[in-house]
Amino acid sequence: MSGIVALTIAYVLSQFYRTFLAVLTPVLTAELGMTKADFALASGLWFFAFAAMQFIIGVGLDRIGPRRTVFWIIAPFGTIGGLLFANAQSPAMIITGMALIGIGMSPILMAAVFLFARNYEPARFTSLTSIFIGIGVGGAVLGASPLAWAAGAFGWRAVMAALAFLTFIVSIWLYSTVKDPPIESQATSGFGGYLDLFKLKSLWPLMPIVFFSYAVMIGIRGLWAGPYLGAMQSADAQLIGNVTLAMSLAMVLATLSIGKLTTFFKSEKRVALTLNSLVVLACAMLALNPGMALWQATLCLVCIALFGSGFVAQAAHGRRFYPTHLVGRGVTLLNAISIGGAGLLQFGTGALVTATANPGAPGLQWSWLFGFYAFGLGLACLIYFFSKEAVPIKN
Repeated sequence: MSGIVALTIAYVLSQFYRTFLAVLTPVLTAELGMTKADFALASGLWFFAFAAMQFIIGVGLDRIGPRRTVFWIIAPFGTIGGLLFANAQSPAMIITGMALIGIGMSPILMAAVFLFARNYEPARFTSLTSIFIGIGVGGAVLGASPLAWAAGAFGWRAVMAALAFLTFIVSIWLYSTVKDPPIESQATSGFGGYLDLFKLKSLWPLMPIVFFSYAVMIGIRGLWAGPYLGAMQSADAQLIGNVTLAMSLAMVLATLSIGKLTTFFKSEKRVALTLNSLVVLACAMLALNPGMALWQATLCLVCIALFGSGFVAQAAHGRRFYPTHLVGRGVTLLNAISIGGAGLLQFGTGALVTATANPGAPGLQWSWLFGFYAFGLGLACLIYFFSKEAVPIKN
């Protein structure tokens, strides 16, 4: 149990690191001259580095267990990345620090999901994963108005240095407490196990929605909410922090509810499809009227965070198709697609927002951004509609 507690604290840090840039947008722009493209690159590289590591992590979880896999990634990369960010003198140092932090945070969620998948039945797996993520998403809460207050009181460099130190302490805690489950005798196929997973046609319709759903929600919460509110609502750091705090609280509420929703509706697919369809609607409303009143924009943003936190349902849907000896690689495959989608879409939306900027029509770039999100996720929902209801694999 103490190992799960340590993983939970680490996951709070992971959620903080993937969402805090929106709040620091004004100060990093003023002090380091960072542009929208720089923020998109920094945030995108965090997710890209995180996603690229999933394939190594999947093999590590199946073959040596979560204890060493987590420690030897988070301790060096998370700590050094945080210190580099805290001491940054240029946008390049911020970008590099974010990439290193992304690597450092990459094994935490999957280590917990691996332990839940190996030790509990599918229905229990969904509830435990939703509770774990729901608590961890508290990191996004800390990365909202509390961060804005702390950065104002102590300076953003001091706050980031303290978090780097905390990351190292947590890594030692993890190494001391996480217990590895027995290694499966079949868990020797290395990266070839991923090819076996791609042969499972039941997973194919899940991949587009896994790619888009988290990418849309976290792209807006972690990257674009700040610039959008600043441009269209003249919001300062504190107002941005308040809105993103409301979004983060919505993420916590949604994630904690996923397990109960899937139990009530007896279908991960129906829950995931309904939630993502509501995100499409909220994005479409912002695309059609980006200059709406602040309360309307806030409501749409909160709805995106609330209904866009359904990755647990999608992960649970996919989990039912994995053979036991590929559980580690299975959970990391979908996570790689999810996080990789977030990274790629942040690169892409950065270019889109830059290309569609028009001083004479300040809302145009935001119509393009939210319209792109609505179209991409809407198409993914259509494909997911034809996926199979989950049937556990018999080994």
